[in-house]
Amino acid sequence: MYDALKHFGGFLTLERGLSANSVSAYLTDLRDFADFLTNAGKNSFAAVTRDDIISFLSDCRSRGLQSSSIARRLVSIKVLFRYLFQENLIPNDITDVMDSPKLWRMLPDFLSPDEVKSVLKVFPTTGKDPLVFRNRVILEVMYACGLRVSETAGLRMGDILRGQSLLRVTGKGDKERIVPIGKTAENLLDRYIAESRPKLLKNGDTPFVFLSRGGRRLDRERIWAIVKDAASRAGVAKNIHPHTFRHSFASHLLENGADLRVIQEMLGHADISTTQIYTHVDQNRLISIHKRFHPRG
Repeated sequence: MYDALKHFGGFLTLERGLSANSVSAYLTDLRDFADFLTNAGKNSFAAVTRDDIISFLSDCRSRGLQSSSIARRLVSIKVLFRYLFQENLIPNDITDVMDSPKLWRMLPDFLSPDEVKSVLKVFPTTGKDPLVFRNRVILEVMYACGLRVSETAGLRMGDILRGQSLLRVTGKGDKERIVPIGKTAENLLDRYIAESRPKLLKNGDTPFVFLSRGGRRLDRERIWAIVKDAASRAGVAKNIHPHTFRHSFASHLLENGADLRVIQEMLGHADISTTQIYTHVDQNRLISIHKRFHPRG
């Protein structure tokens, strides 16, 4: 494989006319890929499968590489395999049908349970500041229910189904779904509504649950800033944004044995293929389940 990379470097320089820096960037990415394959027992690019490539990109994610870096690695792999196929060094180009944006959706950012706890604890549940408590409740509800940022901002008082531990959520296309809310988030939400929200509401009147300092509906941009602030103060190095809590919600449910169809329903995905991105998040768990339950595992 490493000899093939040397020839590929020459091809990029002599036939594609790329600069030395560009060639170096390609080869750095691809040596990382070759090292991964070697450790996995592969000694030829001809033996590589699409699953190997997905596993490599998942490994990059687990090592903390940023989305842009992993996307660049995928591009490098696609260019390499196109070259190998044109040179008759592999029987077919397995990356030809791997559309980068679609593949990219299979590798969402998510937090570990411990990282979630550290981010949540940035806003303590003690103290009397209604904004601090509001921020904690926002993060708790987003994680507990897998809400989009727009769904969080648009949550209304009438959407809280009291006594049933459920929320009515209006998602994309104004489609409604019912989502369970765990006891922890539910109790904090009840406290927020009873104690903090009236202080923010003041003398106004609005149906929205989460309010700004001035008593108006909290917008998506402010929720985004709250999430960024919490991640920064918690020392989480990942590129965290509101959707990360939604990804974490789905990933943790799957890791703990939840059915994919149930997760689809709670996320409000119209197509199960969108939910299936989470089956690529924890490859080790999938392998362990296969070993445990398959007759030939």
